[in-house]
Amino acid sequence: MNQTLVLHDGRILEYFDSGPTDGAVLIAHHGTPGCGDPNARERQAASQLGVRLIAPSRPGYAGSSRSVGRTIASIAGDVTELLDALEIERCSTYGVSGGGPHALACAALLPDRVNRAASIAGVGPWDQDDLDFLAGMGEDNLVEFGAAANDHAELLTLLTTQRDAMMAAGLSEVPESLSTLLPPVDVTAAKELGNYLVEHFQRALQSGIEGWFDDDLAFTQHWGFDLQSISIPVSIWQGGQDLMVPGAHGRWLDKHIATGELHFEPTEGHLSLPLHKEPAIFTWLVGSDTAQSWRDE
Repeated sequence: MNQTLVLHDGRILEYFDSGPTDGAVLIAHHGTPGCGDPNARERQAASQLGVRLIAPSRPGYAGSSRSVGRTIASIAGDVTELLDALEIERCSTYGVSGGGPHALACAALLPDRVNRAASIAGVGPWDQDDLDFLAGMGEDNLVEFGAAANDHAELLTLLTTQRDAMMAAGLSEVPESLSTLLPPVDVTAAKELGNYLVEHFQRALQSGIEGWFDDDLAFTQHWGFDLQSISIPVSIWQGGQDLMVPGAHGRWLDKHIATGELHFEPTEGHLSLPLHKEPAIFTWLVGSDTAQSWRDE
């Protein structure tokens, strides 16, 4: 299921690939930290729709080579090379949490390859006058993003400590380690995901913190593209109980993406939102890509 591609600059891109080669294609962008390892619910939802699900691991995660200085926009080049190598002309794309901005980058920069895009509990851009990026976030995120913006040495130390804990963690330790970020609905979702969360984090960080560190730097710098340039349909999903990416981020994205439509779920959190809503999101993503059909839905 997991394969590798040697990119034009010599980097290795690891990716998950499953499903029919002649069906609709979904490109999945994982969270932060994370890797191209969709959970059982994602795989099942894609399988039931007859969709080919492809999930690359961003540079520095799992088996993908690091790309120092990458921006959010950099993902578009990697996705283009992957689509070309797999002889895929068009796809739709979605990103969860830290993957949200990367899905939006593909929407903005690859309109000739991407039909539709979805941001699921995805963050908005840093340093915007009309978005208080940190407001409403749990304590762990406040510390992490503060270090990413102001003290890279502190960020390295912080992420190294957190990685060490994750690599040694068992199922019972995951909700506890994320206690400032998990409302009750997400504690329940974490238990439902079970050992997947532990195994996912450990696989993502098997070679170190480089992917995580570079993600955080990319989030707190200019993304490298203009959200207002997006011309394809975008679905924005946000949970009202989310302590990792508060509701203001979804509302901001909805305000600044002309083709966006916000789906605000008041009772969902950061983990529970994709767990419960991805089947509906996948169905929308693989629908007709014509502007008229999207407006009529």
